[in-house]
Amino acid sequence: MGDPKRSKNKFRKPRRPWSSDQLTQELQIVGTYGLRNKRELWKAQTELSRIRKQARALLALPHEVRHGKETELLQSLRRLGLVQEGATLDDVLNLTIENLLERRLQSVVMRKGFVKTPYQARQAVVHGHIIINDRIVSIPSYIVRRDEEPAVAIRPDSPYARMPPPVQEVETVGEVEVAEESVKEKVEEEAATAQS
Repeated sequence: MGDPKRSKNKFRKPRRPWSSDQLTQELQIVGTYGLRNKRELWKAQTELSRIRKQARALLALPHEVRHGKETELLQSLRRLGLVQEGATLDDVLNLTIENLLERRLQSVVMRKGFVKTPYQARQAVVHGHIIINDRIVSIPSYIVRRDEEPAVAIRPDSPYARMPPPVQEVETVGEVEVAEESVKEKVEEEAATAQS
């Protein structure tokens, strides 16, 4: 048994922490997903490396031995929403850090449109405004299972529930052009009816 005061790290630091390419990439991921610090990123990277290590170990086993363990690993990853139905171990090896960070509660809240920014999503989760199946979850790094995702909601008595939903902006130019054309057509029709 280890010393209770000196708990083991749940992450491994990068081998070259001051590489400029790595610093840039880490900073971009931290900003995109609204992580508190790089320690959260390193925890996710360590978890991803653990999953990929299991897949590599299974690939090294004979086919008869690995079949049961392979289905067990794929089912657990499917429950978490990391792989799709009918995935193989190659799909597990192709997982990226973004796949794992998208399953965090903070990212799910942001994706559902309850808030505008990832940092606002983190604040909503930490302050207890988000519930899953009528249970308050205040951990931003909580991995949301696939069956729990529809149950993620804002607490009814929360100030976030009284806020209007954020306005969805049109991203593609083609839809904007169609909208402008339909407005021009309506103006022309109104002008034609006013003349007659």
